[in-house]
Amino acid sequence: MNTGAVSRTSAETEQEVQRAYYARTASRYDEMHVHEGGEHYFALGLLRIAADMLNVQSVLDIGSGTGRALLMLKKWRPEVRIVGIEPSAELRTIGYQNGLSEEELVDGDARALSYEDGSFDLVTEFGALHHIPGPGRAVAEMLRVARFGIFISDSNNFGQGSRPVRLAKQLLRSVGLWPAFDWLKTGGKGYTISEGDGLAYSYSVYSDWRQIRSACQSVHVLNTQDGGTNPYRSASHVALLGLKDRRI
Repeated sequence: MNTGAVSRTSAETEQEVQRAYYARTASRYDEMHVHEGGEHYFALGLLRIAADMLNVQSVLDIGSGTGRALLMLKKWRPEVRIVGIEPSAELRTIGYQNGLSEEELVDGDARALSYEDGSFDLVTEFGALHHIPGPGRAVAEMLRVARFGIFISDSNNFGQGSRPVRLAKQLLRSVGLWPAFDWLKTGGKGYTISEGDGLAYSYSVYSDWRQIRSACQSVHVLNTQDGGTNPYRSASHVALLGLKDRRI
């Protein structure tokens, strides 16, 4: 029987959970997530070097939170046009209090960016993709609106855990069973919820490697936390710079 009610998709419900988490923790967001010496702080230093080498004049950052990356870029290179996409109104409010304007930190969906192709020299993200369902869509949008390339700092779930755990996850991925295992591991939800990170999906920057590789002439990867000689196998977090032409 049709009651006329519109059913909500699982993704919409998950989005509500995540936004409620950020609304509740907005006043503590910087204390909880912005730390000198952390993986994203290290990645920001790499971004500064890349921005200088590429002579970047505009940057779009997705999942900006309270604007950590934007504020650092604004401090380092005040002449660069910066825009951050952040769907949480509460986090944007903190960003405005921290010194960003309403033109610099805006509402939006990383999976459907409202910008023309090649609108920004560089498109970046810091720890946002593992909170986005279907992150490949966001990566595709990053690549689309980027003129020079993209910079990603995020998790590598295949490099997390003890050596036996990492090897098991990498084996499951190599035979195409990782999605099924992750579904079982999370009780059929496909995500976990924690006080420290809210709703998060198991994610690796390497999951979008083929998409990035096909759109970029060169791709550069570096671990942002300690790891072995192979970041995919041993690094829990990595930074990736994908360039559409060979500028570096």
